[in-house]
Amino acid sequence: MKLLNKNIIGFLSIILLLSSYDALSQDAQKGDLSVGLNYFVNNNKVPYLLVKVKTKVDGKFKPVSAIDLNLFLDKDSAGTLIGKVVTNEKGEATAIIPATLKNQWHSSVKHTFLASFEGNKKYESAKADLTVGKAKILIDTTSDRKITATVLEMKDTSWIPVKGVELKIAVRRLDADLSVNETASFTTDSTGQASADFKRDSIPGDIKGNIVLVAKIEDNDQYGNLLIEQTVPWGSKFVAVNNFDRRTLFATRDKTPIWLLFMAYSIVITVWGILISLVISIFKIKKLGEA
Repeated sequence: MKLLNKNIIGFLSIILLLSSYDALSQDAQKGDLSVGLNYFVNNNKVPYLLVKVKTKVDGKFKPVSAIDLNLFLDKDSAGTLIGKVVTNEKGEATAIIPATLKNQWHSSVKHTFLASFEGNKKYESAKADLTVGKAKILIDTTSDRKITATVLEMKDTSWIPVKGVELKIAVRRLDADLSVNETASFTTDSTGQASADFKRDSIPGDIKGNIVLVAKIEDNDQYGNLLIEQTVPWGSKFVAVNNFDRRTLFATRDKTPIWLLFMAYSIVITVWGILISLVISIFKIKKLGEA
């Protein structure tokens, strides 16, 4: 009986040790997350945050979805909570600065954004922060198609020009913005201004010839990402061409192009001609064999 009890106790001890080992191994297998914060202001309106979460798998970073993050303004407390977000399939989540933090937002010209992840069964906890100053871009155009972008930052209670800021002046396109001339980027002078001559005279616009100019600062260490747009009638007018009643590839079946009909019927006639020729040859061979 004593031997049986010892065996049972030993067996239970082994189970406890194995379960403890499994728990420790699971904790050891938790992955590490990289959390990135990006600050955006479009057209000098409500600023917003873009959070990107990724992890390294086989030496490469991959986005991580379904990660719950808490975003804060300046300090980690309930009163400064910007919001709770969850990353999408691209590992991204966005949040605007809510109206409840208006007083906190106007209390300083520089703010620090905080992002925190408490951890789960798969990943360790992670944090990130980003400090930016308040800034904005103004854009102005002249009749001789000259574009001037002005960068201003908030100092105390007034806006002052900023020197040495790199920005892009471009035309909004579907795939990617196109620089207004051969210069890829511009730098502001002592007045906070950067000027560019528009040299995309033949660029397509809408039906009225309107195009959208953009001046933007990208991934700046002090100001984040700023963008402003302005619509100008400097493009070539878009004239829609309706080929519905003509013989084109995109018309109805009765408007099929002649060359396409010729190709299709030629193929059909050739294939059937070969098949009929083969059948005739078979019958001839059969008759010769019966003779």
